[in-house]
Amino acid sequence: MTDDSKTTKDRAEDIVKDAGVDVEKGRGPSQASQLAALARERYELFMSEDGRPYGVRKDGGNTVYALRGRAGLRSHLARMYADAHGGSVPSQSALTDAMTVLEGVAADAEPQQLHIRVARHKERIVVDLATPEGRCVSIGPDGWRREASSPVLFRRSGAMKPLPEPISDGDGLAKLKDLLNTGEEGFQLLVAWLVACFIPDLPHPILTFRGEQGTGKSYAAKMVIGIVDPSGAPKRTAPRDIKAWATQAFNSWALCLDNVSIIPDWLSDALCRAVTGDGIVDRALYTDDDVVVLEFRRVLAMTTIDAGALAGDLAERLVTIELHTIPDAKRREENEMDAAYAEAHASILASLFDLLARVLKVLPDIVLSERPRMADFARVLAAVDQVQGWNTMESYRASARDAVADVLDGEPFAQAVVALVDRAGPEGLTLTTQQILDTVDTPDKLPKKWPKDSTRAGGQLKRLAPALRTIGIEVDDSQRGPAPKRQRLYKLTATADRRCATASTASTLDENEGLTSGNGVDAGVDATASTPTPDMDAVDAGMDAALFSASTPDAPSEQGFPALMDAGDAMDAEMRPLSELRPQTPCERCSRMQWNALGSPLCGACRDAA
Repeated sequence: MTDDSKTTKDRAEDIVKDAGVDVEKGRGPSQASQLAALARERYELFMSEDGRPYGVRKDGGNTVYALRGRAGLRSHLARMYADAHGGSVPSQSALTDAMTVLEGVAADAEPQQLHIRVARHKERIVVDLATPEGRCVSIGPDGWRREASSPVLFRRSGAMKPLPEPISDGDGLAKLKDLLNTGEEGFQLLVAWLVACFIPDLPHPILTFRGEQGTGKSYAAKMVIGIVDPSGAPKRTAPRDIKAWATQAFNSWALCLDNVSIIPDWLSDALCRAVTGDGIVDRALYTDDDVVVLEFRRVLAMTTIDAGALAGDLAERLVTIELHTIPDAKRREENEMDAAYAEAHASILASLFDLLARVLKVLPDIVLSERPRMADFARVLAAVDQVQGWNTMESYRASARDAVADVLDGEPFAQAVVALVDRAGPEGLTLTTQQILDTVDTPDKLPKKWPKDSTRAGGQLKRLAPALRTIGIEVDDSQRGPAPKRQRLYKLTATADRRCATASTASTLDENEGLTSGNGVDAGVDATASTPTPDMDAVDAGMDAALFSASTPDAPSEQGFPALMDAGDAMDAEMRPLSELRPQTPCERCSRMQWNALGSPLCGACRDAA
């Protein structure tokens, strides 16, 4: 009988006999020795880079099995032993002793890098389909192909489900769009985010589905996460503590927090670290003084109606997709959606891999003139825009600006600081945190987030500084006050663009107020006071006549004006020559259409700033 024709049971019996065991009489080495011999014969043992022991089959796919815990290599050895002993199972103590020996063997081997679901191999990206045979898909600049086994080591967890093998069957992106209810701009940004999800070595912003009740947020999130990393629980509730979060994140490549209503500070920090790369130290199982490190960088999503006041650093790491309300007439049953999604999944993957291959081809040549906070992700967006002719980069920037604005709207102290800076003028102000607290407009009833002392005020300013810079307020805390206290000074300055925009908004509001029906007469007089016209008396007379006739409709006009003329007509007559006296022209500095001063190419705000 050749080795190829032997069954698993035959090979297991040969290994046990080689270890000096008489299978029929049951004499020889202990169960633990037999189990250790089986493992060393069939598996390559090693430690991962984070110090956890694993084994990988020598004659199978590159899927690793953990030595610790009841699942993984432990259960495989128990089955092999039972096959070799006619169904007799090893004792738990024998399995434990064997695992201790195998951990020692693994510790002597060279540590190896492990991946979950997605990995980089040279210039290609490998996606684990999580099948028992270890099949995968390899994507590169020249396209994608299915492979029988992976060139890199993948680990799996009980939370993972297999991905379908991609099949080119029509336009998979169009099929995906039919399953969502977002607009064209949101859909394109979502596709670009999905492409980036299969690139493992870059930070991925948190996809946020936002919309009111009945917009299909939860189903959209479940479907999108399932495209990347199918799981028995694609939607999770917010974890109760950092350890529960680390366990969830360590065992999935992509996961979603569903129906988030508020994000505590510790979870906000944990989400930010998971985006950029995190490592959490935990006590090793059954030990008092040994630790293990859970290292991960993850693809995250969440659904929310309103997540409350987000922390500024978390808001800058969001990609927000607004979902529309689904009319009752167009609402589909979940069973129908599940069937449509299952049928389209393989085609969606194929289209995403086609787009990913094209992105990988142009990505090395992409150079950003400006690098936002998530610069690596922004390069992917620029590559997607180049090959698809889309504008996802601008959509992402707008999404980030909106998120920052939402953060500031939920921070009363930030709003007070913004108002203080806008009043300060072009020089800004330099104050200690206590002086800032004493100077800003303080509400009669302090909000919950209002800093109670100068120390907390300084902490809030530091956290809010990136958001403030986004709206044009620079925060510099590098200066110190005079000795002996040497208190930290905060220099708060509005940029020229912000001053110009703020003044322009105020000017527009003032002019709009001048054109309302309630004060139209005053506005007309003010506008022409510096340039009197010979017809002013006639206009005033006409206004009086029109108003009198409006109050007494049956009375004839005593001033010679037609009875049909009303106050609005008189106002039109007064305002008509205003554009000739002082036309709106673009400011040479900010390019906005302004009521420029006569003889000056600048608007009032830019002239003051200069």
